[in-house]
Amino acid sequence: MAGDAARRDDRSQERFLRLFLASERELLRYVAAVAPNADDAREIVQDTAVALWEKFDQYDASRPFTPWACRFALNISKQWLARQKRWRAILSDDLAGQLVRRRMELEADIDHRLRHLQGCLEKLPAPQRQLVDGYYSRQIGIDGLAAETRRSAEAIYKALQRTRHMLQKCIEQAVREEMAT
Repeated sequence: MAGDAARRDDRSQERFLRLFLASERELLRYVAAVAPNADDAREIVQDTAVALWEKFDQYDASRPFTPWACRFALNISKQWLARQKRWRAILSDDLAGQLVRRRMELEADIDHRLRHLQGCLEKLPAPQRQLVDGYYSRQIGIDGLAAETRRSAEAIYKALQRTRHMLQKCIEQAVREEMAT
């Protein structure tokens, strides 16, 4: 009897993890509309994961998981915003909702540009691609990248700035070319 319950719990946990991990990137993008600081957004997504797991027995499997999870993320985001002293002065009851709605309106364009970003990243010379990967994917700070590449922090800042500018131009060019065809 206890073995059956443990297997059920394991299956439930595995199912939850599969659904959550498949939605995690979208949740992070959703939360980033409210908390633009990446560390804060990740913290909110982690809090959302805990809340989702606690309520997973209430999830209706006949409905998509991501919208259900996004409702939790919105509530967690509102709670997070309410705790932030620096936001209290500008926080209206519906500010988080407005930001999220605006993010949803822009979602197709953002997704479109993200697809072009991937192609543009592949066109970068290896040193620039490694710098972008270190800073954005591996989340190494400027000082860490400077030490890793044996360059000054100022040189890393400038290199990242030039690389971001190149990526922006590449994406804009790709969008223009796509619209022309």
